[in-house]
Amino acid sequence: MTRLFKVGHNRATSVEPDASIFPANDAAVVRLAEDGERELLPMSWGFVLNVKDRAPHRVTNFRDDKIDSRCWNKSFRERRCLVPASSFSEPKGRKPAIWHWFALSEKREPFAFAGIWRDHNGAIKKDGDDVSITTFSFMTTTPNELVATIHPKRMPVMLVGAADQDKWLSAEPDEARELVRSYPADKMAIVQASEERWDQGA
Repeated sequence: MTRLFKVGHNRATSVEPDASIFPANDAAVVRLAEDGERELLPMSWGFVLNVKDRAPHRVTNFRDDKIDSRCWNKSFRERRCLVPASSFSEPKGRKPAIWHWFALSEKREPFAFAGIWRDHNGAIKKDGDDVSITTFSFMTTTPNELVATIHPKRMPVMLVGAADQDKWLSAEPDEARELVRSYPADKMAIVQASEERWDQGA
């Protein structure tokens, strides 16, 4: 991961591999440090939103048409990150739902989700103790023709290749917006379908 995402060896925190990542889990994320160099570190999946008189809740992704909202815009402008992945899953149907995994090909070449991050200081559950964690969320957009067969409303914004990943991390916000698009369906494949929610590595 350090080689693929151009992170110096002294800038990478050890992150254990995991077959599947679920909301509120930690995942490896790449961001720019204060000195402008890339670093890789674990972050907790899902911004924590506090609502008066209700329990805090996680927001794992944000819509491209909400990018200018108060909740997301500052992070988009100042705290973009790469969320490395090799596939993502979406369910179809209910009782049981059939989970479908999407990847670039059967080989599951790595790519990145277009993410943002922010620090959270406070409770993450009702009546829970205050904690200090770094969280991430990633952007979704209109699905391509392949993803739409399973999830007709949204798909993650995928950054494939160094050029787009560099641009997302380092470019001015208006340039980063140019990357907000669905990835071509003919460059993707469904690589697994299962009633189980975890990745079986098929």
